[in-house]
Amino acid sequence: MTTKEMEVVKNLDVEKYMGRWYEIASFPSRNQPKDGVNTRATYTLNQDGTVHVLNETWSGGKRGSIEGTAYKVDPKSDEAKLKVKFYIPPFLPIIPIVGDYWVLYIDDDYQYALIGQPSKKYLWILCRQPHLDEEIYNQLVEKAKEVGYDVSKLHKTPQADPPPDGEDAPKDDTKGIWWIKSILGK
Repeated sequence: MTTKEMEVVKNLDVEKYMGRWYEIASFPSRNQPKDGVNTRATYTLNQDGTVHVLNETWSGGKRGSIEGTAYKVDPKSDEAKLKVKFYIPPFLPIIPIVGDYWVLYIDDDYQYALIGQPSKKYLWILCRQPHLDEEIYNQLVEKAKEVGYDVSKLHKTPQADPPPDGEDAPKDDTKGIWWIKSILGK
């Protein structure tokens, strides 16, 4: 089976993209707890044109989070190719980790999106709501498959309805120890 060349969204309306996105499915990442649920990302536009990223996930009933910054790879390009930079470990932010964040597909109303990157090690299906219609989900999976992703690795993220409110949730008192555990495969 031949795969299509990976293309990204052109002329992404960054302001329209801001706000909360729920992780519907993703490739498991060693940087997230294996038992993570209610995973979501909140994007806020900074005055300098970069994007503040807040990634949250719940593990053992507690909210863990990490903050970072996203920015366009080439500010002059119309392609939705971004880099995201986080500092780790979250409790002692000294090591920058930079990754690709390519918007491969977004619907016209900015309600659901397919996010990937050139190595195809990571893939995310995001939605403005905690649940996505199965037909749309399958269409996004098919789009990922067309550009060469091994979609058998996709893992659906459990989402509560209604989603938890991050401000009221108990925080992870271990200050990011989940990150170290995830590196060790726990």
